Amino acid sequence: MKRPKMLFFDVNETLLDLNAMKTVIGDALGSRPDLLPLWFSTMLQYSLVVTVADQYHHFGEVGAAALLMVARNHGISLSPEGAKAAVSSILSLPPHPDVRPALEELKRAGFGMVTLTNSSQVAVDAQIQNANLTDLFEKRLSVEEVQMFKPHRHVYQWAARKMGFAPEDCMLVAAHGWDVAGAIWAGWRAAFISRPGAQLFPLAPVPEIAEPDLRAAGERLIAMSR
Repeated sequence: MKRPKMLFFDVNETLLDLNAMKTVIGDALGSRPDLLPLWFSTMLQYSLVVTVADQYHHFGEVGAAALLMVARNHGISLSPEGAKAAVSSILSLPPHPDVRPALEELKRAGFGMVTLTNSSQVAVDAQIQNANLTDLFEKRLSVEEVQMFKPHRHVYQWAARKMGFAPEDCMLVAAHGWDVAGAIWAGWRAAFISRPGAQLFPLAPVPEIAEPDLRAAGERLIAMSR
């Protein structure tokens, strides 16, 4: 099996540890850090709602709106300003411990690497810089340019064209079953990183790589023929 010509990395949860937001989101939700997964899944749900409805708001705006919805469903008092401030902590997430070593190995092995995220351009620039990963990526792509969120197939088609590759030469690396499914359905290859709580979508094709962390997935990639 030949190596993909370009690796596209999802950012939130795949590269960066969302659990670092538990305290901030938990404080905003009346000391309920257990509601972090519900907030994130609600944010993803409504990013799809605006995409299907042919609308667009920055991921941070959708995240703040989702946080208000979760708060109201649990009888928690939260202002729009408070929600926005809490969600802004996503800009300073730390990378998972396996991320930088794995990316360095992939770069040494000659892989081209970019990020592809639902975060806005300003947000992903800040996230990658704050995580000290800027030197490892050729570009930081944001869905903001196409005004729709992954996993819409147009996002993957746009990203492939942006980098100058055919879909079959592109591989998405992500810790989200929905993202992996979207990439495969758009004609890409995919590697799934099974972070805790992450699952593949059973109704989608199985990706060629599925590993518990980025180091293991990187080893599989490096072992492929050039």
